[in-house]
Amino acid sequence: MRRVVITGIGALTPIGNNIKEYLDGLQKGTSGAGPITHFDTTNFKTQFACEVKNFNAEDFIDKKEVRRLDDFAIYAMVAADEAIAHAGLDPEKLDLDRVGVVISSGIGGLTTLEKEVEDFILGNGMPRYNPFLIPKMIIDIASGHVSMKYGFRGVNYAIVSACASSSHALMNAFDLVRLGRNDVIITGGTEATVIKVAVGGFGAMKALSTRNDDPATASRPFDLDRDGFVLGEGAGVLVVEELEHAKRRGANILCEIVGAGATADAYHITAPHPEGLGAANVMKAALADARMNPDEVDYINVHGTSTPLGDVAEVKAIQQVFGDNIFKLNVSSTKSMTGHLLGAAGAIEAIAGVLSIQHQFIPPTINHFTDDPELDPRINLTFNEAQQREVRAVLSNTFGFGGHNGSVILKKFVE
Repeated sequence: MRRVVITGIGALTPIGNNIKEYLDGLQKGTSGAGPITHFDTTNFKTQFACEVKNFNAEDFIDKKEVRRLDDFAIYAMVAADEAIAHAGLDPEKLDLDRVGVVISSGIGGLTTLEKEVEDFILGNGMPRYNPFLIPKMIIDIASGHVSMKYGFRGVNYAIVSACASSSHALMNAFDLVRLGRNDVIITGGTEATVIKVAVGGFGAMKALSTRNDDPATASRPFDLDRDGFVLGEGAGVLVVEELEHAKRRGANILCEIVGAGATADAYHITAPHPEGLGAANVMKAALADARMNPDEVDYINVHGTSTPLGDVAEVKAIQQVFGDNIFKLNVSSTKSMTGHLLGAAGAIEAIAGVLSIQHQFIPPTINHFTDDPELDPRINLTFNEAQQREVRAVLSNTFGFGGHNGSVILKKFVE
């Protein structure tokens, strides 16, 4: 099979609206959490989230087109534009039939759906629906818009697996390129769910932190007093490319994708397997696919959502797979900074892995105050401050409701 590399990245996140800002936020340990501004939260148990900040869609997309797009598609378009420019892709010099798009979302155009339902109710049940309702809300439309803008005629669809969606999209892009079905895939994830129905729905599940008095420290993976995740929004897009194709056009190779895995917990609709069985299996699958030993991984960007059950289960899984090697590597959860971007989480966390390899540092797990006695203190969870170290390989984990697990391994490119 063909070797596969990443040649471009783009990000729109709660801690930075482009790659440069996102890198700066990761290095400084910036919290993206704050009071929700998108709607009135007076009657909500959770009143904060990690929103995209200082963003005006019309700075990037024509005003008329903006009205036809849900926020999740807008975010994807902006991140894709940055990734494609970063990769130096020129559509006029590409075989457009060999360039595909696989951009995922866990939920899609929920903002549009919520607004249309509210308008229907306020309109006394009159069915005056926006003709763009369906094309604005369907999950695959973000991928479709990127394809149409650039004329990419290769594969085009979305993969949906809750919070593992964009990790599975990246894995799928990896497979499509190494199997020779396409030469280039624009891939990633996007989500825009800081809205009433999502905050209310996740709140009803008791999945969200309720630390309204101190939002900036609410996302605290591995801390004894963690009380749920912080909802985030944004998008991450990566350009995945066959090595020889990239070399022929003189692309700047950021890193190589060497392995990926997908498994199921087959246990519970929302809770992880208590012993981390599915999580352990997916990391083993990714390592086997990459033909790597556990001691070759330097950094694990964990799912680490800041939930009482999930964080411990994931560490147990890592201990099963890595044994004593766990004490030699760094582990961190960038969700402590960005919040949980649901279907876009895997993409922005894979991008954090790319940046870690590029700049030889480990992003921190911020907001650590109290050790959890269930976690071995010898494990380097990279608390509160970024650390410099040699980073040759990064494993990125994401897990989704329904027991969906995804792991991707990135490696420093060597000829």
